[in-house]
Amino acid sequence: MKTAPELAGWDCHVHVFDADAPVLAGHYRPPTRTLAEIESRAAAAGVGHLVLVQPSVYGSDNGLMLQALRAGQGHHRGVAVVAAEVSDAELDALHAAGVRGIRFNQVSPVGASSDPAALLHRLAPRLQERGWHVQWYLHAAGLPALLPLQRQTGLVFVLDHLAGIAADTPTDAPAWSALAALAAGGAWLKLSGWYRLQAQAPYRALHAPLQRAAGLFGRQLLWGSDWPHTSLGQAPDLPYDATWQPVHDALDPTLAQALRCEHPWRLYR
Repeated sequence: MKTAPELAGWDCHVHVFDADAPVLAGHYRPPTRTLAEIESRAAAAGVGHLVLVQPSVYGSDNGLMLQALRAGQGHHRGVAVVAAEVSDAELDALHAAGVRGIRFNQVSPVGASSDPAALLHRLAPRLQERGWHVQWYLHAAGLPALLPLQRQTGLVFVLDHLAGIAADTPTDAPAWSALAALAAGGAWLKLSGWYRLQAQAPYRALHAPLQRAAGLFGRQLLWGSDWPHTSLGQAPDLPYDATWQPVHDALDPTLAQALRCEHPWRLYR
């Protein structure tokens, strides 16, 4: 089997879990899902680089993700969740392990920050010093609120899971104009989380939103499998290739190839 450096593809949204790790109260308790497991699945699809995203269930305890990043020996990158009181030493340790951004999760019940704007303004200078981006998981209705934060902080924003644009989102919804403005301001969009968007495999209902979003973001598109497909209900058991299929089917082949193999280097290197 080829080694990770020889596998050009990137999967920009995965999680690792340990069933024995402490979790925040009131949330799900995930089964163990290891780095070795996702590396094997990804390699079979030509993917050698992963972006490990801190799950909401662990809060700002990034220990498990850091352990996996170090085991990956520099092949992978991470997106952390940090507390307001995070020290410079902690941020430097995260950076050394491969972390390149922080995440605000405004959807999961224990992941949401009560005042993400205040926390972001507090952290912004230190994020800028390290060249980090800010990843947002939110409902599409929340997109307009990101526009002033993008302007005020000058930070790169990355929008999770098609920015919450669901299969049934009207074509004239305000979310689309906000998404266009965010794209014009330098934001990135992550094509992922299909099962969160009121669509069923093979996700043909998302082809039109995918094509419209691709027209807005162009070279600032990423893809993520969202493995192992966590959810508050029963997580779907999706074949790894099924998460790539909508991108393959909906987008121009050249763009699809670029967003899996070329675009991520610009954001995560």
